[in-house]
Amino acid sequence: MTPTLARWQRLLLALGLAALLAGCGYNDFQRLDEQVKSSWAEVLNQYQRRADLIPNIVATVKGEADFEQTTLTRVIEARAKATSIQATPELINDPQAFERFQAAQGELSSALSRLMVVVEQYPNLKANQAFQDLRVQLEGSENRITVARNKYIGAVQAYNVLRREFPTNLTAMVFGYEVKPTFSVANEAEISAPPKVDFGTK
Repeated sequence: MTPTLARWQRLLLALGLAALLAGCGYNDFQRLDEQVKSSWAEVLNQYQRRADLIPNIVATVKGEADFEQTTLTRVIEARAKATSIQATPELINDPQAFERFQAAQGELSSALSRLMVVVEQYPNLKANQAFQDLRVQLEGSENRITVARNKYIGAVQAYNVLRREFPTNLTAMVFGYEVKPTFSVANEAEISAPPKVDFGTK
């Protein structure tokens, strides 16, 4: 075999492999995986933004001398639990860790919701401008969390459909692409009804 013929054969083989990988969804997996990672990073960013607001909210509420300490304690504990879970990009490849993270964030949402309901009983807090500003920031954070999570859900859905379809499911098996976890139905009910944060005067 001449060197020229050998080069042509190698070139044709490389082109054939490239066409095979493109046709079997390999490139699509790379693109969708990046979309999932990017949308997950935004979810984490918005959860962190909310967590960063909580110390200021707690400090402001503590200024109300007779405020329910049990409610505040639940918020503080829920935040500590939620932030103790190391939220890394790899979390989306571990369904059990993802579920623990999701549950902790759900507990924090529930504790914040309870706090907002209790605040309605304290006119001084409702009239406090600093607290009103924090309330607006919290409301914005809750909305951004919902948007970020919905984008993540869409990205995961596209990835998981590709993972299960034929023939791309064969590519997934060969390269070890697993189904990625998403937020549960119960969790979706939570985000469709964000914590009450309306402190308008009665």
